Amino acid sequence: MRDLQTLPIDEALLADAARAALAVAGGSLDAVEIAIVDDRRIREVNRTYRNSDYATDVIAFEAEDEPGGRSGEVIVSAQTAQRQAAEAGHSLQAELCLLVAHGVLHVLGYEDYDERSRTVMNELQEQVLATLRERLDRHE
Repeated sequence: MRDLQTLPIDEALLADAARAALAVAGGSLDAVEIAIVDDRRIREVNRTYRNSDYATDVIAFEAEDEPGGRSGEVIVSAQTAQRQAAEAGHSLQAELCLLVAHGVLHVLGYEDYDERSRTVMNELQEQVLATLRERLDRHE
């Protein structure tokens, strides 16, 4: 597994994935902060804010109305994304875009706790990836 600093992360593509998720979901936010971290850091966040002591792929903090507008935060583990990309047989960029889209949907209030809501989120995520397909294909 490569060090986080040496992973080829296309930040512009991830920002476009966040914008695409907002567009397909019909959501509106003034800002979405995206943090790409390692498994150690996401485990700390998961333990601190969700009382779950393990590394996960993505954590999203739902949008809050603040003086500067409505915003949210998406934290993605690049190490977990790299493992999941290998298992799924697609690029790291595709997995990161999927996780960013998933996180933005959570920020907007979408949940995936039951089959129906998971289906809705999966369909929206696929729409996001479809809008990015040409660029993602260059990373394959």
